[in-house]
Amino acid sequence: MPSKNPDWIESRADVIENVPFADLRIGQRARLARRVTRETIEHFAESTGDFNPAHLDEEYARASRFGGIIAHGMWSGALISAVLGTLLPGPGTIYLEQTLKYLRPVRPGDLLSAEVTVAALDAERHRVELECEVRNQDGDVVVRGVATVLAPLDHICRPRPALQTI
Repeated sequence: MPSKNPDWIESRADVIENVPFADLRIGQRARLARRVTRETIEHFAESTGDFNPAHLDEEYARASRFGGIIAHGMWSGALISAVLGTLLPGPGTIYLEQTLKYLRPVRPGDLLSAEVTVAALDAERHRVELECEVRNQDGDVVVRGVATVLAPLDHICRPRPALQTI
């Protein structure tokens, strides 16, 4: 992520911290990147119960319109959720609405970058509209949408949980 740019909210290794509604500005952005692997697809399938063969069965997937295994579309949506819940606005954010348009398949090995940008602020209701994009390692937009959230009013800074790496 670009550094020393006031429009960018950057992740920290030790804590998760929010941007309270009063500190939000149009154009602020945050990004989170993750690589999709066969293992992450399998973990997503197990945790959600979505065992669609397009995601798990190589023989079936090869014969599909995609010619191979693809990641669950909501895996990309979950990356957007992670940005909203941990970076911008961050902890204390309540998801109200999300639109997603899937533009390209995501395959094992792809490096996805989910970016959100503050597009509108509703001071009366403390709501924030954010433009959302997920791009692959080639810069191609794979998912685009808009999220509406209820932003936290108070500053929250919490230790980043130490979880088992999967």
